[in-house]
Amino acid sequence: MREELLSPDRDPEVDEVEGGLRPRRLDEFVGQAELKGHLRVMLEAARRRGQASDHFLFAGPPGLGKTTLAHIVAAEMEADLQVTSGPALERAGDLAAILTKLEPGDVLFIDEIHRLARAVEEVLYPAMEDFELDIVLGKGPAARSIRLELPVFTLVGATTRTGLITGPLRDRFGLTARLDYYEPADLQTIVTRAAGILGVDLDEDGAAEIARRSRGTPRIGNRLLRQVRDFAQVERDGVVDGAVARDGLAFFGVDALGLDKPSREILSALCRRFGGGPVGLKTLSISVSEPEDTVEDVYEPFLIQRGLLLRTPKGRVATPAAYDHLNMDRPSTAPEATGSLFDEPED
Repeated sequence: MREELLSPDRDPEVDEVEGGLRPRRLDEFVGQAELKGHLRVMLEAARRRGQASDHFLFAGPPGLGKTTLAHIVAAEMEADLQVTSGPALERAGDLAAILTKLEPGDVLFIDEIHRLARAVEEVLYPAMEDFELDIVLGKGPAARSIRLELPVFTLVGATTRTGLITGPLRDRFGLTARLDYYEPADLQTIVTRAAGILGVDLDEDGAAEIARRSRGTPRIGNRLLRQVRDFAQVERDGVVDGAVARDGLAFFGVDALGLDKPSREILSALCRRFGGGPVGLKTLSISVSEPEDTVEDVYEPFLIQRGLLLRTPKGRVATPAAYDHLNMDRPSTAPEATGSLFDEPED
């Protein structure tokens, strides 16, 4: 049972590839300079005291390194890492089974921690603060509660939806940090390092081209690198330079801004079918056959960051930059990109 809880729905092949590309120490981690500085101080202080470090909560879009940082925390503290996720912990007993098997100093990583059930979350409160576990024995008038001591451990939580985490849980973390999108220079360093691990013959121009189209996300950069590597081996001589990277990325449908086919379909639907908006999230997601949370959490953040899409009280609105990127003329009756507090909410 413990193995199932600690490894929910994991793809061993994906884990092997991503695990091999992950930096294992804080000094190897590229980008997120401010967060690295905070972690360096807190982890070093804990090591000098000979104690487990405080609890950490990492937030941000997928692929920015939250799981990698959890592995780094465990490595820096020379502790074992136990991994689970919020959806896998359906009952309080699931979490209790994991907590009681932890060894002193272990690091427990809970991915998508905002999806914890309320009953499970309440078990975490005394565990995080007092390292104790409350267990209720029996039912009805004969029920009684006993408290078990837990080994001192470090909890690392990761979330893509900070707003869904309750205040009492968020306040129990010693450090809450949001990971930002990466700069192209940092992504180029990450892609170059990954190429060395994968044995890809990649020059500086090729690395820069991949980095520019990685949408500020290391996971996407590493994925594009593997796609371009395959293209270069089959369609070229195996060397990835700037020209080969551009041809390979175009072959796989990644344009100059780093937008993939689903992202372009969202923009195209907004501009062509709905005249630039405003259009509600539900309608937009149906038009591109994508779930609402996928559109909102996966595709929209980068489109908004690049100034291609706006969220307004009335719905999603395409910007002039979106029309330019799609080589479309902006309609003369362009929708307003602003709204008031009295606008009708989107569907």
